[in-house]
Amino acid sequence: MAKTMTIQIKPPDEVLEDFRDAFKRVAAGRRLRQREGVYFTSIQAARNLLTPNRLALLRAIRTQRPRSIYELAKRLHRNLKNVQDDLRLLEEYGLVRIAKERVGKRRTSVPEALCTEIALKIAI
Repeated sequence: MAKTMTIQIKPPDEVLEDFRDAFKRVAAGRRLRQREGVYFTSIQAARNLLTPNRLALLRAIRTQRPRSIYELAKRLHRNLKNVQDDLRLLEEYGLVRIAKERVGKRRTSVPEALCTEIALKIAI
């Protein structure tokens, strides 16, 4: 199943206006529309999230389906701690999920990609 994560770049004034509208809706007791995607105020901020190493992590998770974070780090020839840090950040932005699984008597953390592609939208 193909799922696209949308990353949007909006000017700060648009982001602030969206926040104001959401706050007014909540204050009036109305429901908020749930929006999918990630929002940034600059393309540089999006680049800081989607570094080459993090994109390689996402590709490896999706294509190689590693059974643990350790296995993922080993396959990519990267330091385990750095991979864990990158995965935490990607999880925070909704790009990956870390599932806890039991393998024998051990519990392992298995990374799972939540999208198959990333779309970038830039407001002009």
